[in-house]
Amino acid sequence: MIEKELRSMSGYLLFVIGLLLLLGGFVNIVSSGQGLTSVLIIAAALIILIGLTVINPNEGVVTTFFGDYMGTMKQNGLRWVNPLFRRKKISLRARNLNGQKLKVNDKLGNPIEIAAVVVWRVGDTAKASFEVDDYVKYVEIQSEAAVRHLAGIYAYDTMEDEEANIQEVTLRDGSGKINEMLEAELTERLSRAGIDVLEARISHLAYAPEIAGAMLQRQQASAVVAARRQIVNGAVGMVDMALAMLSDKQIVELDEERKAAMVSNLLVVLCGEKAATPILNAGTLYP
Repeated sequence: MIEKELRSMSGYLLFVIGLLLLLGGFVNIVSSGQGLTSVLIIAAALIILIGLTVINPNEGVVTTFFGDYMGTMKQNGLRWVNPLFRRKKISLRARNLNGQKLKVNDKLGNPIEIAAVVVWRVGDTAKASFEVDDYVKYVEIQSEAAVRHLAGIYAYDTMEDEEANIQEVTLRDGSGKINEMLEAELTERLSRAGIDVLEARISHLAYAPEIAGAMLQRQQASAVVAARRQIVNGAVGMVDMALAMLSDKQIVELDEERKAAMVSNLLVVLCGEKAATPILNAGTLYP
């Protein structure tokens, strides 16, 4: 079923004609008492008036004739079509679907809460009317199914694994990519109902309450480890630079034992959480 346009007549002139015929029929009954002629005039007026339809901006009217799809009227204003046509109005405006929070398991089996916001509108009125029973309910159910499917094939977050060093999209870090994939899947699912997906994005994402505390501790520990790793890398670089400069400028000649002592002291100063207390060594490393 594909939407086709139904051309309709302007209804303003016919509206005036219908009112005049209706008024003339009643006047004819009162003045002359000719019942048959008056009834025919009134019937003609009613036929004209029944065929009138008001179409608002961003609104379509799907018409059928004894079960056959005749077309969709989208011209705004007062229009007139065959009064025997059955008419159904469908809004073409953009709509928001604020999905409810769903509790699902991610790729790693962790229970998470996820929700999405979908902006959609009817693009094909014929499919929306005849391919599904209730296109609004269809959008709600398919959107929930798409969010559940997306949450099941991606992890909420990656575990720390330096050896594997796997760079993969996650629900938390790959928000842009995840939103694109959600929009693409919704477009495919809702095309059957003639629905155009204008935008889809994750609006809520969190671990389920029963594991939220444990996952927060893991994230904090990962952050501490990452910070320490950065500090150590920087300290090693500074120590290497200091030894190289001392050697290049021939400020002092250090043997291996003194280099080891200097490296130890510098690492303690650079990597320590508190400020180091200097101690003056008045002796010597050698007996």
